[in-house]
Amino acid sequence: MFNIITSNILALQSKQVTATGIGLFRILYGIVTLQEIFFLLYFNHLIFDPIPYIDVEFPMIPFFLCLWGIIASFITLGYRYQFAVITNYIFWIVFVNFTTMQRDFDGGFDSFMIGLGFFLIFMPGDRAFSIDSLRLKLSTPFTHYNTYPKNTVSSLSYYLPVFVCLGFLYFDSAIHKLFAEHWRNGLGSWLPSTQPYYVSSLDMSFLLNNELLQKTIGYTILVFQFTFIFFFSNHRLRCIYLLIGLGMHLGITLSLNIYPFGMGMLICYTLLVPFSWWRSIANLLTSTQHSLTVFYDQQCPLCSRTILILNHFDIFNCIDFKSAQNHAQNYPLISKIKPETLLLDLYALDNSNHIYSGVDTYIQILKKMRYLYPAGVILSLPGIYTLAINKYRSIADSRARITCDSDCLISPALKNNTLYHNIFETFAKSKPKAFSRKLAKIFIAIFILQINSTLHYGLIYRLDFNAKHSALSTPIAEASNALIMVSLTFLGITPHALYLHDHFAGYDHILAITYTDQNGIEKWLPFVNEQGRLLAPNWGRVHSMWANIAVTPTINNTRLEKFIMKVTAFWGQKAGLNLDSTVFNIKLKRISAPNYWVHDQLHINISAPWTTIGTVKWTGKSISFDLPKNINTL
Repeated sequence: MFNIITSNILALQSKQVTATGIGLFRILYGIVTLQEIFFLLYFNHLIFDPIPYIDVEFPMIPFFLCLWGIIASFITLGYRYQFAVITNYIFWIVFVNFTTMQRDFDGGFDSFMIGLGFFLIFMPGDRAFSIDSLRLKLSTPFTHYNTYPKNTVSSLSYYLPVFVCLGFLYFDSAIHKLFAEHWRNGLGSWLPSTQPYYVSSLDMSFLLNNELLQKTIGYTILVFQFTFIFFFSNHRLRCIYLLIGLGMHLGITLSLNIYPFGMGMLICYTLLVPFSWWRSIANLLTSTQHSLTVFYDQQCPLCSRTILILNHFDIFNCIDFKSAQNHAQNYPLISKIKPETLLLDLYALDNSNHIYSGVDTYIQILKKMRYLYPAGVILSLPGIYTLAINKYRSIADSRARITCDSDCLISPALKNNTLYHNIFETFAKSKPKAFSRKLAKIFIAIFILQINSTLHYGLIYRLDFNAKHSALSTPIAEASNALIMVSLTFLGITPHALYLHDHFAGYDHILAITYTDQNGIEKWLPFVNEQGRLLAPNWGRVHSMWANIAVTPTINNTRLEKFIMKVTAFWGQKAGLNLDSTVFNIKLKRISAPNYWVHDQLHINISAPWTTIGTVKWTGKSISFDLPKNINTL
């Protein structure tokens, strides 16, 4: 087995493929992280304050969230990549493990983002669509952009994250699903979509009311998750797994209000896109013929760097940049311009034989790049055009006085110090067998950590082998728990027992909060509406707090009162209410979560009536509750 793993690692490592998918993966990971940071900033007081707006225990949280946002922006842009991904990984671990995010506001995808962040540290995420790749080119400005090597990476950097982050997750999740009756009945995707707390604002009843379709989807998901880890790398089946996975997670994103989880999973599928597709997409989007030829002074440092920057952002390959010294004589219209004049400005020639210079050249470049066409139009507007000409002339005239000697033409290249380069290119190429053995051992260690979690929670815990009563099994269980703490904290390996029977069994009541204003009119707090749906933006980890911790099949009054306190204080402040003069009403609705298919179950649950079961009142910084002692019996 060990030899098989090492040989596969060697084969994947030796195969060079395009870096496009990993570049897009890095961008999407940064965007998903950024949106979650904005979410945390908006709900800062609800999540981190013991009493929102009243008892602020962590006033520096917004500052550190903003720092994290800057780091996430760096990842998105591909700037200072290695520093950014390591810092982001630390931020995820610190916020998840040292704040209330893990205990009370589990986002459902935090551990997954930690796992992806760990692999990003060792991935070549700076090779495509990044500022770092531009910085590398700018370090040798007198090297023509066509002479730079193509951005190719080892195919191992695609397969390994998918195998661990998706393959392990799916297989673990499938084992848990076998213990859920509604999943065995083919209704695993149907049941959560009939519960008001879990659905988005899109009404999917036309799909939910088709029993055959729902059972087909349910069983397809089970087969997909059980087999993914074994067959996703098969070139004949890869497209099938790609399309099913995209459909599954897009459905989660659109139909349920746990959209961060859906988006976090979706970004992984950029790594599953067949490499030939990236080549086909590139051939389809890039221009087969240049629509503009730009001439520049090859010996001017500023001009050379400008050309490298413009070419870097010419992603559709619409512009051809040529040295005025070497190529002007090949173009009759350009050769008529005096050399001393030609070298003072950027000149351009389009396919209609129109000649442009200075700011007009930049306008044409922006327009010909397609996606920057609006910027070219803005630059040509009166006023802005005049300011641009004045600024351009001051820069162009000053750079004309700069000379470049022979030493200037030779500049040291920026060193690539990323872990991917040092490990997967330098070390792996010099000692391929030693590299494959070391990586195989690391992979086996991660596999053991995943097996430990799966066996502990997926089998032993669920089958209840009376481990807690055995003197021999007690130290084994403790060691297993210790390993789980390590793997969860640093690799995001956790049980994926989402929305199973132990979650929905007995989930026959939901709660909402209204308030009575000074005119005696009852209004719904902008949290749970009259249908029982959690309103945007109370999705993601806020949904988890209310629907998975506060309101459960067996409601704990102490825990419920804690979150009622937080919600009323937070949304009372957001809604501009005077807490001391506002009475909050706690309402209960009876719903059903059957393990068998019921026609129009979503609308049945939504249309159920509400009953007021108690009130909540604030007095200064204190809150009083008038609630039944045992809500579960109502």
